[in-house]
Amino acid sequence: MINISEVMETNKMIEREHLDVRTITMGISLLDCADADLNECCRKIHDKIYRLANNLVHTGDEIARQFGIPIVNKRISITPVSIVGSSCCKSSDDYVTICRTLDQVAQEVGVNFIGGFSAIVSKGMTRNDEMLIRAIPKALAQTERICASVVVGSTKTGINMDAVSLMGEVIKATARETSDRDSLGCAKLVVLCNAPDDNPFMAGAFHGVSEAEAVINVGVSGPGVVKHALQQMDERGLANFETLCETIKRTAFKITRVGQLVAQEAAKRLHVPFGIIDLSLAPTPAIGDSVADILKCIGVEQPGAPGTTAALALLNDQVKKGGVMASSYVGGLSGAFIPVSEDQGMIDAVEAGALAIEKLEAMTCVCSVGLDMIAIPGNTSAHTIAGIIADESAIGMVNQKTTAVRVIPVVGKSVGDTVEFGGLLGHAPVMAVNPFACSRFVSRTGRIPAPIHSFKN
Repeated sequence: MINISEVMETNKMIEREHLDVRTITMGISLLDCADADLNECCRKIHDKIYRLANNLVHTGDEIARQFGIPIVNKRISITPVSIVGSSCCKSSDDYVTICRTLDQVAQEVGVNFIGGFSAIVSKGMTRNDEMLIRAIPKALAQTERICASVVVGSTKTGINMDAVSLMGEVIKATARETSDRDSLGCAKLVVLCNAPDDNPFMAGAFHGVSEAEAVINVGVSGPGVVKHALQQMDERGLANFETLCETIKRTAFKITRVGQLVAQEAAKRLHVPFGIIDLSLAPTPAIGDSVADILKCIGVEQPGAPGTTAALALLNDQVKKGGVMASSYVGGLSGAFIPVSEDQGMIDAVEAGALAIEKLEAMTCVCSVGLDMIAIPGNTSAHTIAGIIADESAIGMVNQKTTAVRVIPVVGKSVGDTVEFGGLLGHAPVMAVNPFACSRFVSRTGRIPAPIHSFKN
């Protein structure tokens, strides 16, 4: 049983160490909104989201005031739209129409993002999957609050290289369509392998078909809290690894308990079942709210130095262990995020020459997700982007973990330039990409087969 005394214990974390509930995300099934008529499908989508989520923002604000816990975002995830629109969409433009409907209802209910303009194509693409994917550039250019994701692989199915190649082209097209905003559309588009059905974080959130009619999933974050705990630990002298691990686990436990309270309150007040808590150390551009700073506290001079991958593996594992002890329903991604533009410490490491994309790729082997919010030169080819996606997907497939790619080929920008995205998306130095070609590799058609250890039946 969680009581208010547990929340009061965390007041210092909230006031001084940037502890917050990063998002309350309502997952909504739109399977019953499918219709042969496009206009009727859009009407059903609008009405169902409005009916279930109309009080989401108000409820989140009420809980934040009552318990003194900042709740930064209120969001919605939906059934992948490629499925919902499969009966009525005859062209990519039809999917853009659905996307505009989603954007309209997002504004009406006041959420900052709806995630789920998505297709799951890890083994193959239907005609409708491909239409949705090709609609993404125009859809993201014409909307403000929609996030798109495409799942191109899994440990069970392998990697759909046709989809990987297509996504290289789609990311480039999205960058061009939103070039007047520094290619911002790409910041709302992610390509995944082994995507979870219950992730509350954007841009990869969607409501899986195995989920209930509606659920409340909560993402809680506190990099600053973990950093402060590690600083206090070492005031008594350099701690050994056992003490280091215990400190991270205990801190993660406390953070997760706060999320559990918020999730249960929100579920009760909205009359929607509680789904999962996602304890992810998700940084923001605010000073002190940085995963990179935690790695420095663990002992590396800069992220990217030798030992960085080991330090991140330790951090990710202890966060998961602490979170699992605090809630019976930990899910989503739950671990440490390393988005470059959203973490001032990562930005500093890139600018210092300590951190390159190749090292970030190595770090994704042991963290919660993948290559995230990385600005790259605008002249990077679609084939190169597809190669990056293939590499990241292979890491996820072989290691049975979620990986993702969210890169922004910023039109008109080169290595050394800086891009300002604003808000939680922060700013990013444009990073160098390996100049050697992979076009012959990504141009091969078909699938990379699932690894041998995926056969467990």
